[in-house]
Amino acid sequence: MDSDITDFLTIEIKRDLADRYFSFRKMIEEDNAILDKDIASSISIEQKIVIDLSRIYILLQDKKLISDFITISGLQQDFFFDEYLITSPTIKERLFKDINIWGLTWGGRFKKLFLECYEELVQHIDQFRTKYAELADSQALLKETIDLFYRQNDISSIMGFLRGMDSMATIGGGLQGTIDSGFDQSMDKKMRINHPPPLELRLPMFPPLVAQEQINSELKKLASQALAFHSEDFLG
Repeated sequence: MDSDITDFLTIEIKRDLADRYFSFRKMIEEDNAILDKDIASSISIEQKIVIDLSRIYILLQDKKLISDFITISGLQQDFFFDEYLITSPTIKERLFKDINIWGLTWGGRFKKLFLECYEELVQHIDQFRTKYAELADSQALLKETIDLFYRQNDISSIMGFLRGMDSMATIGGGLQGTIDSGFDQSMDKKMRINHPPPLELRLPMFPPLVAQEQINSELKKLASQALAFHSEDFLG
């Protein structure tokens, strides 16, 4: 009779622990899937930033002008810059296709185009930073949830507890076969729920840019200097 009760309690406790663990694991996997989806959506904004910066690099052409732009704008580094980018006519044609800028003079049209590219860059980086902050909050909450689970449910202790129960049941003539320490460690490793990888390893972190109105004259000066690197048929 006592053996039957021990067997029953062992099975019920195991079932309860398994239900608790797998329910939590399913919740974390669902939250991770949502986080991955949100990160994927932010990549579309990142791609817009790539286009904005590529256009600016092509317009400026000269490395010194690009370096000055990075300093003036607060960009801090030449994100996505590639030497081939500013020399490839194919990339230039693709990036500026169907762009029409109104202006009485070539110089005026060029400056306006450069300022519009910068305005779009500022907007997209602001959008990206807002999304990044939301993702960072979601990831921090997910990490804290996992940590809380392990504070409340230490897998190693649970496996040791189950091993002890199996030993008791075996001695009492109940369940046969115990959980040995090697199996215990192996299961702990397999069952462990890891934190999501750091967000900075998955997405770049752009600094906030200086508003256009604050550096308008400096941007116009850069555009004037960059004119020397282009012909008036730049936009076709």
